[in-house]
Amino acid sequence: MNLTPVALRGYDKSWLSRDVIAGVTLAAVAIPEVMGYTSIAQVPIQTGLYTVILPTLIFALMGSSRLLVVGADSATAAVLAAGLAGLGIAGLTPYSDQWLAWCSLTALVCGGLLLLARLLRLGFIGDFLSTSVLVGFLTGVGIQVLSGQIPDMLGVPKGSGNWFQQQWELIQSIPDANPATVAFAVLTLGLIVGFKKFLPQVPGALMAVIACIAISTAMDASSNGVATIGSVPAGPPPIGLPQGLTAGDALTVLPIAFACFVLIVAQSAATSRSFAAKHGERVDVNRDIVGLSGASIAAGLSGTFVVNGSPTKTQILDQQGGRSQVSNMTMSVVVLLFAVFFTGLLTNMPKATLAGIVFMIGLSLIDSLGLRQIRRERYSEFVIACITGFVVFAVGVEQGIILAVVASIIEIIRRAYSPKDFVIQKGPDGSPEFLPATPGTTSAPGLIVFRFDAELFYANASRFTDDVKALVDGAPEPVRWVLLDASSLDDVDYSAGLQLKDLAAFLDSRQITVGLVRADDALLDALRTYEVIGEDAPTRVYPRLADGLAAFEADQGVTP
Repeated sequence: MNLTPVALRGYDKSWLSRDVIAGVTLAAVAIPEVMGYTSIAQVPIQTGLYTVILPTLIFALMGSSRLLVVGADSATAAVLAAGLAGLGIAGLTPYSDQWLAWCSLTALVCGGLLLLARLLRLGFIGDFLSTSVLVGFLTGVGIQVLSGQIPDMLGVPKGSGNWFQQQWELIQSIPDANPATVAFAVLTLGLIVGFKKFLPQVPGALMAVIACIAISTAMDASSNGVATIGSVPAGPPPIGLPQGLTAGDALTVLPIAFACFVLIVAQSAATSRSFAAKHGERVDVNRDIVGLSGASIAAGLSGTFVVNGSPTKTQILDQQGGRSQVSNMTMSVVVLLFAVFFTGLLTNMPKATLAGIVFMIGLSLIDSLGLRQIRRERYSEFVIACITGFVVFAVGVEQGIILAVVASIIEIIRRAYSPKDFVIQKGPDGSPEFLPATPGTTSAPGLIVFRFDAELFYANASRFTDDVKALVDGAPEPVRWVLLDASSLDDVDYSAGLQLKDLAAFLDSRQITVGLVRADDALLDALRTYEVIGEDAPTRVYPRLADGLAAFEADQGVTP
Protein backbone atom coordinates (compact mmCIF):
# COMPACT_ATOMS: atom_id res chain seq x y z
CA MET A 1 0.00 0.00 0.00
CA ASN A 2 1.45 3.37 -1.07
CA LEU A 3 1.30 5.74 1.93
CA THR A 4 2.91 8.66 0.09
CA PRO A 5 0.52 11.64 -0.09
CA VAL A 6 -1.10 11.88 -3.52
CA ALA A 7 0.27 15.38 -4.16
CA LEU A 8 3.84 14.18 -3.44
CA ARG A 9 3.85 11.02 -5.54
CA GLY A 10 6.47 11.14 -8.28
CA TYR A 11 8.33 13.89 -6.43
CA ASP A 12 11.66 14.85 -8.03
CA LYS A 13 14.38 15.64 -5.49
CA SER A 14 15.74 18.32 -7.81
CA TRP A 15 12.61 20.37 -6.98
CA LEU A 16 13.47 20.61 -3.28
CA SER A 17 15.55 23.79 -3.23
CA ARG A 18 13.10 25.64 -5.47
CA ASP A 19 10.14 24.42 -3.38
CA VAL A 20 11.75 25.58 -0.13
CA ILE A 21 12.59 29.03 -1.50
CA ALA A 22 9.08 29.38 -2.92
CA GLY A 23 7.63 28.34 0.45
CA VAL A 24 9.65 30.94 2.36
CA THR A 25 8.59 33.62 -0.13
CA LEU A 26 4.99 32.51 0.14
CA ALA A 27 5.17 32.77 3.93
CA ALA A 28 6.38 36.36 3.61
CA VAL A 29 3.29 37.14 1.57
CA ALA A 30 0.89 35.02 3.60
CA ILE A 31 1.74 36.35 7.08
CA PRO A 32 0.45 39.90 6.57
CA GLU A 33 -2.33 38.70 4.28
CA VAL A 34 -3.85 36.15 6.66
CA MET A 35 -3.58 38.64 9.51
CA GLY A 36 -5.65 40.95 7.35
CA TYR A 37 -8.32 38.31 6.89
CA THR A 38 -8.80 38.23 10.66
CA SER A 39 -10.22 41.73 10.51
CA ILE A 40 -12.80 40.49 7.99
CA ALA A 41 -13.72 37.47 10.13
CA GLN A 42 -13.48 39.72 13.23
CA VAL A 43 -11.29 37.31 15.18
CA PRO A 44 -7.97 37.80 17.08
CA ILE A 45 -5.03 38.44 14.80
CA GLN A 46 -3.04 35.32 15.73
CA THR A 47 -5.84 33.09 14.42
CA GLY A 48 -4.99 34.18 10.89
CA LEU A 49 -1.55 32.63 11.34
CA TYR A 50 -3.16 29.41 12.54
CA THR A 51 -5.05 29.02 9.24
CA VAL A 52 -1.80 28.31 7.36
CA ILE A 53 -0.24 25.95 9.89
CA LEU A 54 -2.28 22.77 10.51
CA PRO A 55 -4.94 23.24 7.77
CA THR A 56 -2.28 23.75 5.10
CA LEU A 57 -0.30 20.74 6.29
CA ILE A 58 -3.39 18.53 6.36
CA PHE A 59 -4.35 19.49 2.82
CA ALA A 60 -0.79 18.83 1.64
CA LEU A 61 -1.06 15.30 3.04
CA MET A 62 -4.62 14.54 1.91
CA GLY A 63 -5.29 16.55 -1.27
CA SER A 64 -4.26 15.82 -4.84
CA SER A 65 -3.35 19.26 -6.20
CA ARG A 66 0.39 19.92 -6.31
CA LEU A 67 0.04 23.70 -6.04
CA LEU A 68 -3.26 24.66 -4.38
CA VAL A 69 -2.57 26.79 -1.30
CA VAL A 70 -5.14 26.41 1.49
CA GLY A 71 -5.64 29.02 4.21
CA ALA A 72 -7.76 31.99 5.23
CA ASP A 73 -9.74 33.57 2.41
CA SER A 74 -11.55 36.89 2.15
CA ALA A 75 -14.81 35.56 0.67
CA THR A 76 -15.37 32.79 3.22
CA ALA A 77 -14.24 35.11 6.04
CA ALA A 78 -16.87 37.64 4.95
CA VAL A 79 -19.59 34.96 4.75
CA LEU A 80 -18.60 33.71 8.20
CA ALA A 81 -18.67 37.12 9.88
CA ALA A 82 -21.95 38.16 8.25
CA GLY A 83 -23.56 34.84 9.14
CA LEU A 84 -22.54 34.92 12.80
CA ALA A 85 -23.64 38.53 13.14
CA GLY A 86 -27.06 37.54 11.80
CA LEU A 87 -27.59 34.82 14.41
CA GLY A 88 -28.69 37.37 16.99
CA ILE A 89 -27.24 35.41 19.92
CA ALA A 90 -26.99 37.49 23.09
CA GLY A 91 -23.40 38.28 24.05
CA LEU A 92 -21.98 37.03 20.74
CA THR A 93 -19.66 39.92 19.89
CA PRO A 94 -16.79 40.11 17.39
CA TYR A 95 -13.25 39.35 18.61
CA SER A 96 -14.55 37.66 21.77
CA ASP A 97 -13.67 34.11 22.84
CA GLN A 98 -17.28 33.10 22.25
CA TRP A 99 -17.23 34.52 18.73
CA LEU A 100 -14.04 32.59 17.95
CA ALA A 101 -15.58 29.39 19.35
CA TRP A 102 -18.54 29.77 16.98
CA CYS A 103 -16.10 30.40 14.10
CA SER A 104 -14.27 27.17 14.92
CA LEU A 105 -17.54 25.27 15.19
CA THR A 106 -18.53 26.54 11.73
CA ALA A 107 -15.22 25.25 10.37
CA LEU A 108 -15.91 21.82 11.87
CA VAL A 109 -19.41 21.68 10.38
CA CYS A 110 -18.07 22.86 7.02
CA GLY A 111 -15.47 20.09 7.15
CA GLY A 112 -18.24 17.60 7.82
CA LEU A 113 -20.25 18.88 4.84
CA LEU A 114 -17.19 18.56 2.59
CA LEU A 115 -16.66 14.98 3.74
CA LEU A 116 -20.34 14.19 3.20
CA ALA A 117 -20.15 15.75 -0.26
CA ARG A 118 -17.28 13.44 -1.12
CA LEU A 119 -19.03 10.33 0.21
CA LEU A 120 -22.26 11.17 -1.65
CA ARG A 121 -20.42 12.57 -4.68
CA LEU A 122 -22.04 15.97 -4.27
CA GLY A 123 -19.04 17.99 -5.33
CA PHE A 124 -20.98 19.09 -8.40
CA ILE A 125 -22.85 21.54 -6.12
CA GLY A 126 -19.92 23.91 -6.50
CA ASP A 127 -20.55 23.96 -10.25
CA PHE A 128 -23.83 25.79 -9.64
CA LEU A 129 -21.85 29.00 -9.14
CA SER A 130 -21.30 30.11 -12.72
CA THR A 131 -18.24 32.18 -13.56
CA SER A 132 -20.28 35.34 -14.09
CA VAL A 133 -22.15 34.95 -10.80
CA LEU A 134 -18.89 34.18 -8.96
CA VAL A 135 -17.30 37.32 -10.45
CA GLY A 136 -20.27 39.39 -9.29
CA PHE A 137 -20.26 37.80 -5.83
CA LEU A 138 -16.53 38.36 -5.28
CA THR A 139 -16.83 41.93 -6.58
CA GLY A 140 -19.56 42.58 -4.02
CA VAL A 141 -17.39 41.04 -1.29
CA GLY A 142 -14.52 43.24 -2.43
CA ILE A 143 -16.62 46.42 -2.16
CA GLN A 144 -17.85 45.40 1.28
CA VAL A 145 -14.35 44.49 2.49
CA LEU A 146 -12.55 47.61 1.29
CA SER A 147 -15.28 49.99 2.45
CA GLY A 148 -15.17 48.34 5.88
CA GLN A 149 -11.47 49.20 6.26
CA ILE A 150 -11.72 52.94 5.55
CA PRO A 151 -12.68 53.93 9.14
CA ASP A 152 -9.52 52.25 10.51
CA MET A 153 -7.48 53.93 7.78
CA LEU A 154 -8.82 57.30 8.90
CA GLY A 155 -8.80 56.61 12.62
CA VAL A 156 -12.55 57.19 13.06
CA PRO A 157 -15.25 54.96 14.59
CA LYS A 158 -17.05 52.52 12.34
CA GLY A 159 -20.66 53.38 11.57
CA SER A 160 -23.70 51.26 12.31
CA GLY A 161 -26.73 50.20 10.34
CA ASN A 162 -26.81 48.98 6.74
CA TRP A 163 -24.04 49.59 4.22
CA PHE A 164 -25.44 52.91 2.99
CA GLN A 165 -25.91 54.23 6.53
CA GLN A 166 -22.33 53.24 7.38
CA GLN A 167 -20.99 55.11 4.36
CA TRP A 168 -23.01 58.21 5.27
CA GLU A 169 -21.61 58.18 8.81
CA LEU A 170 -18.12 57.73 7.36
CA ILE A 171 -18.50 60.79 5.13
CA GLN A 172 -19.67 62.85 8.10
CA SER A 173 -16.68 61.73 10.21
CA ILE A 174 -13.98 62.59 7.64
CA PRO A 175 -13.19 65.96 9.34
CA ASP A 176 -12.31 63.98 12.51
CA ALA A 177 -9.69 61.83 10.76
CA ASN A 178 -6.37 61.40 12.58
CA PRO A 179 -3.55 62.76 10.32
CA ALA A 180 -0.94 60.30 11.64
CA THR A 181 -3.28 57.34 11.10
CA VAL A 182 -4.04 58.52 7.56
CA ALA A 183 -0.29 58.84 6.92
CA PHE A 184 0.31 55.22 7.91
CA ALA A 185 -2.57 54.09 5.67
CA VAL A 186 -1.25 56.08 2.70
CA LEU A 187 2.27 54.75 3.28
CA THR A 188 0.91 51.17 3.34
CA LEU A 189 -1.05 51.62 0.12
CA GLY A 190 1.90 53.35 -1.55
CA LEU A 191 4.35 50.59 -0.66
CA ILE A 192 2.01 47.79 -1.79
CA VAL A 193 1.26 49.49 -5.11
CA GLY A 194 4.86 50.61 -5.63
CA PHE A 195 6.43 47.20 -5.06
CA LYS A 196 3.77 45.52 -7.17
CA LYS A 197 4.59 47.84 -10.08
CA PHE A 198 8.36 48.21 -9.84
CA LEU A 199 9.56 45.18 -7.80
CA PRO A 200 6.78 42.59 -8.07
CA GLN A 201 9.07 39.84 -6.79
CA VAL A 202 9.18 41.59 -3.37
CA PRO A 203 6.02 41.28 -1.21
CA GLY A 204 4.89 44.87 -0.77
CA ALA A 205 2.54 44.05 2.12
CA LEU A 206 5.46 42.63 4.13
CA MET A 207 7.57 45.70 3.37
CA ALA A 208 4.70 47.91 4.49
CA VAL A 209 4.38 46.00 7.78
CA ILE A 210 8.12 46.26 8.48
CA ALA A 211 8.30 49.96 7.58
CA CYS A 212 5.20 50.95 9.54
CA ILE A 213 6.23 49.00 12.63
CA ALA A 214 9.65 50.64 12.56
CA ILE A 215 8.22 54.14 12.17
CA SER A 216 5.48 53.52 14.74
CA THR A 217 8.02 52.29 17.29
CA ALA A 218 10.43 55.18 16.65
CA MET A 219 7.80 57.91 16.96
CA ASP A 220 5.73 56.19 19.67
CA ALA A 221 2.71 56.44 17.39
CA SER A 222 0.21 55.26 19.98
CA SER A 223 0.89 58.40 22.04
CA ASN A 224 -0.19 60.46 19.00
CA GLY A 225 -3.59 58.83 18.82
CA VAL A 226 -2.64 56.07 16.37
CA ALA A 227 -4.36 52.78 17.21
CA THR A 228 -1.95 49.83 17.21
CA ILE A 229 -2.40 46.07 17.22
CA GLY A 230 -1.09 45.69 20.76
CA SER A 231 0.13 42.48 22.34
CA VAL A 232 -0.32 39.34 20.22
CA PRO A 233 -0.19 36.01 22.09
CA ALA A 234 2.73 33.82 21.05
CA GLY A 235 2.72 30.06 20.72
CA PRO A 236 1.48 27.23 18.52
CA PRO A 237 -2.23 26.90 17.76
CA PRO A 238 -4.34 25.42 20.57
CA ILE A 239 -5.72 21.94 19.95
CA GLY A 240 -9.22 20.89 21.00
CA LEU A 241 -12.93 21.30 20.45
CA PRO A 242 -14.48 24.79 20.70
CA GLN A 243 -15.30 25.54 24.32
CA GLY A 244 -18.77 26.25 25.66
CA LEU A 245 -20.72 24.89 22.67
CA THR A 246 -22.83 21.79 22.20
CA ALA A 247 -23.61 19.46 19.32
CA GLY A 248 -26.98 21.19 18.98
CA ASP A 249 -25.21 24.45 18.14
CA ALA A 250 -23.91 22.78 14.98
CA LEU A 251 -27.43 22.99 13.54
CA THR A 252 -27.45 26.73 14.24
CA VAL A 253 -24.36 27.35 12.10
CA LEU A 254 -25.34 24.84 9.39
CA PRO A 255 -26.61 27.51 6.93
CA ILE A 256 -23.39 29.52 7.37
CA ALA A 257 -21.27 26.40 6.94
CA PHE A 258 -23.22 25.43 3.81
CA ALA A 259 -22.64 28.86 2.25
CA CYS A 260 -18.91 28.50 2.96
CA PHE A 261 -19.00 24.94 1.60
CA VAL A 262 -20.41 26.07 -1.76
CA LEU A 263 -17.77 28.78 -2.08
CA ILE A 264 -14.95 26.43 -1.08
CA VAL A 265 -15.89 23.74 -3.60
CA ALA A 266 -16.41 26.24 -6.43
CA GLN A 267 -13.30 28.36 -5.83
CA SER A 268 -10.90 25.56 -4.89
CA ALA A 269 -11.93 23.29 -7.76
CA ALA A 270 -11.62 26.11 -10.31
CA THR A 271 -8.19 27.09 -8.95
CA SER A 272 -6.72 23.58 -8.82
CA ARG A 273 -8.05 22.74 -12.29
CA SER A 274 -6.68 25.88 -13.91
CA PHE A 275 -3.17 25.46 -12.51
CA ALA A 276 -3.10 21.73 -13.25
CA ALA A 277 -4.11 22.42 -16.85
CA LYS A 278 -1.41 25.08 -17.12
CA HIS A 279 1.25 22.47 -16.30
CA GLY A 280 -0.30 19.65 -18.32
CA GLU A 281 -1.33 17.75 -15.21
CA ARG A 282 -4.58 16.22 -14.00
CA VAL A 283 -6.22 16.95 -10.69
CA ASP A 284 -8.58 14.73 -8.70
CA VAL A 285 -11.23 17.17 -7.47
CA ASN A 286 -12.86 14.52 -5.31
CA ARG A 287 -9.54 13.88 -3.58
CA ASP A 288 -9.10 17.63 -3.11
CA ILE A 289 -12.51 17.76 -1.41
CA VAL A 290 -11.21 15.18 1.08
CA GLY A 291 -8.16 17.38 1.66
CA LEU A 292 -10.31 20.47 2.08
CA SER A 293 -12.51 18.59 4.54
CA GLY A 294 -9.45 17.65 6.59
CA ALA A 295 -8.18 21.23 6.42
CA SER A 296 -11.48 22.68 7.68
CA ILE A 297 -11.69 20.14 10.48
CA ALA A 298 -8.07 20.94 11.41
CA ALA A 299 -8.99 24.63 11.47
CA GLY A 300 -11.92 23.94 13.79
CA LEU A 301 -9.71 21.93 16.13
CA SER A 302 -6.86 24.46 16.18
CA GLY A 303 -8.69 27.58 17.30
CA THR A 304 -9.22 29.27 13.95
CA PHE A 305 -11.85 29.75 11.23
CA VAL A 306 -12.92 28.35 7.86
CA VAL A 307 -10.18 27.92 5.24
CA ASN A 308 -10.37 27.81 1.46
CA GLY A 309 -8.23 27.30 -1.61
CA SER A 310 -6.60 30.64 -2.39
CA PRO A 311 -6.24 31.67 -6.08
CA THR A 312 -3.92 34.59 -5.23
CA LYS A 313 -1.51 32.62 -3.05
CA THR A 314 -1.56 29.71 -5.51
CA GLN A 315 -0.65 32.17 -8.27
CA ILE A 316 2.23 33.50 -6.16
CA LEU A 317 3.50 29.98 -5.50
CA ASP A 318 3.40 29.20 -9.21
CA GLN A 319 5.22 32.44 -10.08
CA GLN A 320 7.95 31.62 -7.55
CA GLY A 321 8.61 28.28 -9.23
CA GLY A 322 7.06 26.02 -6.60
CA ARG A 323 6.43 22.53 -7.92
CA SER A 324 4.65 20.71 -5.10
CA GLN A 325 3.03 20.80 -1.68
CA VAL A 326 6.54 20.85 -0.18
CA SER A 327 6.34 24.62 -0.73
CA ASN A 328 3.18 24.82 1.34
CA MET A 329 4.69 22.64 4.05
CA THR A 330 7.66 25.00 4.15
CA MET A 331 5.32 27.97 4.45
CA SER A 332 3.54 26.28 7.35
CA VAL A 333 6.81 25.69 9.22
CA VAL A 334 7.92 29.32 8.70
CA VAL A 335 4.56 30.66 9.90
CA LEU A 336 4.67 28.31 12.91
CA LEU A 337 8.09 29.66 13.88
CA PHE A 338 6.78 33.20 13.51
CA ALA A 339 3.72 32.42 15.66
CA VAL A 340 5.89 30.90 18.39
CA PHE A 341 8.82 33.32 18.52
CA PHE A 342 8.12 36.60 16.70
CA THR A 343 4.55 37.80 17.29
CA GLY A 344 5.93 40.32 19.79
CA LEU A 345 7.20 42.30 16.79
CA LEU A 346 3.60 43.10 15.87
CA THR A 347 2.78 45.05 19.04
CA ASN A 348 3.41 48.51 17.56
CA MET A 349 1.92 47.80 14.11
CA PRO A 350 -0.72 50.46 13.37
CA LYS A 351 -4.21 49.17 12.75
CA ALA A 352 -4.23 51.48 9.73
CA THR A 353 -1.50 49.32 8.19
CA LEU A 354 -3.55 46.17 8.63
CA ALA A 355 -6.60 48.00 7.27
CA GLY A 356 -4.57 49.16 4.26
CA ILE A 357 -3.51 45.58 3.50
CA VAL A 358 -7.12 44.38 3.69
CA PHE A 359 -8.25 47.37 1.59
CA MET A 360 -5.94 46.21 -1.20
CA ILE A 361 -7.21 42.64 -0.83
CA GLY A 362 -10.77 43.92 -1.25
CA LEU A 363 -9.72 46.01 -4.24
CA SER A 364 -8.18 42.94 -5.90
CA LEU A 365 -11.52 41.13 -5.62
CA ILE A 366 -13.27 43.75 -7.76
CA ASP A 367 -12.90 42.17 -11.20
CA SER A 368 -13.73 45.12 -13.43
CA LEU A 369 -12.01 43.48 -16.41
CA GLY A 370 -14.06 40.31 -15.94
CA LEU A 371 -17.28 42.30 -15.65
CA ARG A 372 -16.50 44.22 -18.85
CA GLN A 373 -15.80 40.98 -20.68
CA ILE A 374 -19.05 39.42 -19.45
CA ARG A 375 -20.95 42.56 -20.46
CA ARG A 376 -19.43 42.42 -23.94
CA GLU A 377 -20.10 38.73 -24.53
CA ARG A 378 -23.37 38.04 -22.66
CA TYR A 379 -25.26 41.02 -21.31
CA SER A 380 -27.89 38.96 -19.45
CA GLU A 381 -25.20 37.33 -17.32
CA PHE A 382 -23.62 40.74 -16.71
CA VAL A 383 -26.90 41.95 -15.24
CA ILE A 384 -27.05 38.89 -12.96
CA ALA A 385 -23.44 39.48 -11.86
CA CYS A 386 -24.19 43.13 -11.02
CA ILE A 387 -27.35 42.25 -9.07
CA THR A 388 -25.45 39.59 -7.13
CA GLY A 389 -22.64 42.01 -6.30
CA PHE A 390 -25.08 44.70 -5.19
CA VAL A 391 -26.96 42.31 -2.89
CA VAL A 392 -23.67 41.20 -1.29
CA PHE A 393 -22.56 44.64 -0.09
CA ALA A 394 -25.96 46.35 0.22
CA VAL A 395 -27.97 43.55 1.85
CA GLY A 396 -25.59 40.90 3.13
CA VAL A 397 -22.96 38.38 2.14
CA GLU A 398 -25.03 35.37 3.19
CA GLN A 399 -27.99 36.60 1.16
CA GLY A 400 -25.59 37.21 -1.72
CA ILE A 401 -24.36 33.61 -1.75
CA ILE A 402 -27.95 32.34 -1.71
CA LEU A 403 -28.82 34.66 -4.59
CA ALA A 404 -25.66 33.56 -6.43
CA VAL A 405 -26.67 29.89 -6.29
CA VAL A 406 -30.31 30.59 -7.17
CA ALA A 407 -29.35 32.92 -10.04
CA SER A 408 -26.96 30.32 -11.47
CA ILE A 409 -29.63 27.62 -11.35
CA ILE A 410 -32.21 29.94 -12.94
CA GLU A 411 -29.74 30.76 -15.72
CA ILE A 412 -29.20 27.03 -16.37
CA ILE A 413 -32.96 26.44 -16.54
CA ARG A 414 -33.50 29.51 -18.74
CA ARG A 415 -30.90 28.39 -21.25
CA ALA A 416 -32.25 24.81 -21.26
CA TYR A 417 -35.83 26.06 -21.60
CA SER A 418 -35.08 28.49 -24.38
CA PRO A 419 -32.08 27.21 -26.35
CA LYS A 420 -31.07 28.10 -29.85
CA ASP A 421 -32.64 26.04 -32.60
CA PHE A 422 -31.70 25.85 -36.25
CA VAL A 423 -32.75 24.85 -39.71
CA ILE A 424 -29.90 23.07 -41.48
CA GLN A 425 -29.20 23.80 -45.15
CA LYS A 426 -26.52 22.61 -47.53
CA GLY A 427 -23.92 25.28 -48.16
CA PRO A 428 -22.37 26.01 -51.57
CA ASP A 429 -19.50 23.61 -50.80
CA GLY A 430 -21.82 20.87 -49.55
CA SER A 431 -21.13 21.47 -45.84
CA PRO A 432 -24.08 22.11 -43.50
CA GLU A 433 -25.12 25.65 -42.69
CA PHE A 434 -27.10 26.43 -39.52
CA LEU A 435 -29.77 29.13 -39.93
CA PRO A 436 -32.02 30.50 -37.15
CA ALA A 437 -35.25 28.50 -37.03
CA THR A 438 -37.63 31.27 -37.95
CA PRO A 439 -40.92 30.63 -39.80
CA GLY A 440 -40.35 30.76 -43.54
CA THR A 441 -36.92 29.13 -43.37
CA THR A 442 -36.54 25.72 -45.03
CA SER A 443 -33.66 23.41 -45.83
CA ALA A 444 -34.90 22.92 -49.40
CA PRO A 445 -38.26 23.15 -51.16
CA GLY A 446 -40.49 20.75 -49.22
CA LEU A 447 -37.82 19.86 -46.64
CA ILE A 448 -37.07 21.04 -43.08
CA VAL A 449 -34.04 19.72 -41.19
CA PHE A 450 -34.53 20.90 -37.61
CA ARG A 451 -31.91 20.95 -34.84
CA PHE A 452 -32.74 21.76 -31.20
CA ASP A 453 -29.50 22.71 -29.44
CA ALA A 454 -30.26 21.39 -25.93
CA GLU A 455 -31.36 18.32 -24.03
CA LEU A 456 -35.08 17.66 -24.41
CA PHE A 457 -37.09 17.39 -21.20
CA TYR A 458 -40.51 18.20 -19.80
CA ALA A 459 -39.92 21.98 -19.49
CA ASN A 460 -38.82 22.64 -23.08
CA ALA A 461 -40.59 19.83 -24.99
CA SER A 462 -43.58 22.05 -25.81
CA ARG A 463 -41.21 24.71 -27.13
CA PHE A 464 -39.60 22.05 -29.36
CA THR A 465 -42.89 20.89 -30.89
CA ASP A 466 -44.26 24.44 -31.23
CA ASP A 467 -41.14 25.55 -33.13
CA VAL A 468 -41.39 22.61 -35.55
CA LYS A 469 -45.10 23.29 -36.15
CA ALA A 470 -44.39 26.99 -36.71
CA LEU A 471 -41.75 26.12 -39.31
CA VAL A 472 -44.17 23.79 -41.09
CA ASP A 473 -47.00 26.34 -41.05
CA GLY A 474 -44.72 29.20 -42.13
CA ALA A 475 -42.99 27.41 -44.99
CA PRO A 476 -43.36 29.18 -48.35
CA GLU A 477 -44.54 25.91 -49.98
CA PRO A 478 -46.01 22.67 -48.61
CA VAL A 479 -43.59 20.68 -46.44
CA ARG A 480 -43.24 17.03 -47.44
CA TRP A 481 -40.41 15.90 -45.13
CA VAL A 482 -39.23 16.92 -41.66
CA LEU A 483 -35.90 15.53 -40.45
CA LEU A 484 -35.15 15.98 -36.74
CA ASP A 485 -31.40 16.21 -36.03
CA ALA A 486 -30.95 14.38 -32.69
CA SER A 487 -27.17 14.79 -32.38
CA SER A 488 -27.57 17.08 -29.35
CA LEU A 489 -29.99 14.75 -27.54
CA ASP A 490 -28.68 12.05 -25.22
CA ASP A 491 -31.99 11.14 -23.63
CA VAL A 492 -35.58 12.36 -23.26
CA ASP A 493 -37.84 12.06 -20.25
CA TYR A 494 -41.37 10.67 -20.30
CA SER A 495 -43.07 14.05 -20.91
CA ALA A 496 -40.75 14.89 -23.78
CA GLY A 497 -41.26 11.40 -25.23
CA LEU A 498 -45.01 11.92 -25.30
CA GLN A 499 -44.54 15.33 -26.96
CA LEU A 500 -42.37 13.76 -29.67
CA LYS A 501 -44.97 11.02 -30.23
CA ASP A 502 -47.69 13.65 -30.59
CA LEU A 503 -45.51 15.70 -32.97
CA ALA A 504 -44.87 12.66 -35.17
CA ALA A 505 -48.64 11.95 -35.25
CA PHE A 506 -49.37 15.61 -36.11
CA LEU A 507 -46.91 15.60 -39.01
CA ASP A 508 -48.16 12.21 -40.23
CA SER A 509 -51.72 13.54 -40.22
CA ARG A 510 -50.55 16.20 -42.68
CA GLN A 511 -48.93 13.51 -44.81
CA ILE A 512 -45.48 14.76 -43.89
CA THR A 513 -42.74 12.15 -43.62
CA VAL A 514 -40.90 12.31 -40.29
CA GLY A 515 -37.28 11.24 -39.97
CA LEU A 516 -34.84 11.09 -37.05
CA VAL A 517 -31.13 11.46 -37.88
CA ARG A 518 -27.91 11.06 -35.88
CA ALA A 519 -29.56 9.56 -32.79
CA ASP A 520 -27.41 7.43 -30.47
CA ASP A 521 -28.43 3.97 -29.25
CA ALA A 522 -29.54 5.12 -25.77
CA LEU A 523 -31.89 7.70 -27.27
CA LEU A 524 -33.28 5.19 -29.75
CA ASP A 525 -34.00 2.73 -26.94
CA ALA A 526 -35.90 5.43 -25.03
CA LEU A 527 -37.89 6.45 -28.13
CA ARG A 528 -38.85 2.83 -28.78
CA THR A 529 -40.19 2.64 -25.23
CA TYR A 530 -42.27 5.78 -25.85
CA GLU A 531 -43.37 4.34 -29.26
CA VAL A 532 -41.98 7.35 -31.11
CA ILE A 533 -40.18 4.88 -33.37
CA GLY A 534 -41.04 1.26 -34.10
CA GLU A 535 -43.13 -0.87 -36.42
CA ASP A 536 -46.36 1.06 -35.89
CA ALA A 537 -44.78 4.53 -35.55
CA PRO A 538 -44.53 6.93 -38.51
CA THR A 539 -41.00 8.09 -37.64
CA ARG A 540 -38.10 6.82 -39.77
CA VAL A 541 -34.54 6.52 -38.45
CA TYR A 542 -31.35 7.39 -40.33
CA PRO A 543 -27.86 7.01 -38.83
CA ARG A 544 -26.44 10.02 -40.72
CA LEU A 545 -27.83 13.28 -42.03
CA ALA A 546 -26.64 12.32 -45.50
CA ASP A 547 -28.76 9.15 -45.34
CA GLY A 548 -31.85 11.18 -44.47
CA LEU A 549 -31.21 13.62 -47.31
CA ALA A 550 -30.67 10.77 -49.73
CA ALA A 551 -33.99 9.22 -48.68
CA PHE A 552 -35.73 12.55 -49.25
CA GLU A 553 -34.17 12.83 -52.73
CA ALA A 554 -35.22 9.30 -53.63
CA ASP A 555 -38.76 9.90 -52.39
CA GLN A 556 -39.24 13.30 -54.04
CA GLY A 557 -36.94 13.09 -57.01
CA VAL A 558 -35.33 16.46 -56.14
CA THR A 559 -31.92 17.54 -54.87
CA PRO A 560 -32.04 19.28 -51.46
